Amino acid sequence: MLDLWKLLIVDDCAADRKVYRRLLSKDPQQSYHVLEAESAEDALSIYKQQRCDVILLDFCLPDMSGLEFLDQLKLQIIDTSMPVIMLTGFGDEVVAAQAMRMGVQDYLVKQHLQADALQLAVRNVIQRSHLQTELAKTRDRQRLIATTALRIRQSLNLDQILHTAVTEVHQLLDSYVLRQGATNLRVMIYQFSQNNNINFGSCFPNEMESGIHNVCMSEECQKAISHIYEAGESLDSTEAANILNVPHNLVAPIILPENGKPTPTLWGLLIAHQSLQVRQWQSDEVEMLHELSVQLAIAIQQAELLKKTQCALEKEQKLNIFKSQIITTVSHEYRTPLTSVLTAASTLKKHYVHLSEERRTKFLDIIEVKARHMSKLVDDMLLVNEIELSKTKFKPLPLDLLNFFSDLIEEQRLTLDERHILSFKVTGNNKGFWGDRCLLRQLFVNLISNAIKYSPHGGEVEFHLMGSESRVTFTITDYGIGIPDSEQGNIFQSFSRGSNVDTIPGTGLGLPIVKACVEIHGGEIGVESEVNQGTKVTVTLPKRL
Repeated sequence: MLDLWKLLIVDDCAADRKVYRRLLSKDPQQSYHVLEAESAEDALSIYKQQRCDVILLDFCLPDMSGLEFLDQLKLQIIDTSMPVIMLTGFGDEVVAAQAMRMGVQDYLVKQHLQADALQLAVRNVIQRSHLQTELAKTRDRQRLIATTALRIRQSLNLDQILHTAVTEVHQLLDSYVLRQGATNLRVMIYQFSQNNNINFGSCFPNEMESGIHNVCMSEECQKAISHIYEAGESLDSTEAANILNVPHNLVAPIILPENGKPTPTLWGLLIAHQSLQVRQWQSDEVEMLHELSVQLAIAIQQAELLKKTQCALEKEQKLNIFKSQIITTVSHEYRTPLTSVLTAASTLKKHYVHLSEERRTKFLDIIEVKARHMSKLVDDMLLVNEIELSKTKFKPLPLDLLNFFSDLIEEQRLTLDERHILSFKVTGNNKGFWGDRCLLRQLFVNLISNAIKYSPHGGEVEFHLMGSESRVTFTITDYGIGIPDSEQGNIFQSFSRGSNVDTIPGTGLGLPIVKACVEIHGGEIGVESEVNQGTKVTVTLPKRL
């Protein structure tokens, strides 16, 4: 079906108007709704009431000339070209040139007028006028979008970006909505989380009516939005709106490119919602929301990049502080055992022949114990560094827990003096466990050595292994100096040590290593402690992660 274009004939001659009607009625490509005016004043009144697609204008009118009519018409047509064809009873190149300069689209002489020439001229003028109008609207829209995008991208804070976006997009779309007499426009942003849930990001106005919230956050709408997420970046605005199946909504996906990924990521949705009536969204509004979603995506990407950069900088600063603490700790903790090693070695070198066998053995034992201590210190430093850099390797293998801990306990017993007793108890089902042998060794050597070290007056250290169907639980209990209540929340922080350790040596790295090893295995750790009564550490690990 052909479009019906509105045409206004301005001519004081009824016979001429009839001729124009007849010639245009024979146009095989177009249909017209024809209006007529005998004077310029009547024509201006008609055009003011109902805009026409094209005007056929006689140069000679009873109340003013065609050129004077053009001056008056310009006051009504501000932002578009004048779709006017000038008609005269005689050819005058000067008049034609002047009319063209004033904005007339074409110029025809009545005496030589043919049907095909008039039809072609009218079609061309209408098409040209519509193109110019669309071009003007596109330029205006691009200008508004550029201004809006600039405001959205003024901040690098994500919350501020989302707030500015919904406010500015609301203001921009509202001007279009009001042209059609509609009201109650809402603009919303939804963000998809990593687990595919939908987070309500921002809305304008902030005072959301319950009805609007119910429509957009209903279970059906949530499922539809999940469908959009699954479709991802391949989904266009129309498909997204169709999936939501809410005629009030205009939806534009917010798509972010991902570094190192072949396809972009669907970050969320930009939604315009008309709450009180069914809204027939225009194509330029759909395009506008889509372009704004692209600008919003750029702003979000910049904000996320800044956040990642800030996090990396903070991590680097923490790492530098951590390295400084390591150097300080190593310097301090190495000095005492290294001095003991040097002293023992020097004594053996100078006085070896004069020393008894017992004294020689004692000095050699000192060298061995202090060397082992320094070796463990180096291992702890290397492991902590791997943990801080998130480079710890996890290599779980099936383990016979009874054999593993029997060997470990026996090894620790060899380091005990006569004041300490290390007991080992096993209950439950301990078969079917998978773990990283090296990390488990680090974990429990630290816990056992801590229990012994912080029991300076001796006593029993109890190690209990309890197995169940899916988990194993380890408890290490000592009756030493304990940990003050106010400090128990900080014990897993690097370099943190209790205020009651006095001269007991240590780096403050043992428990952070323990906690990291537990978390890598997917387990949990808890501490119960009382000053001068002792400490009980409970570690629970799944049999297989």
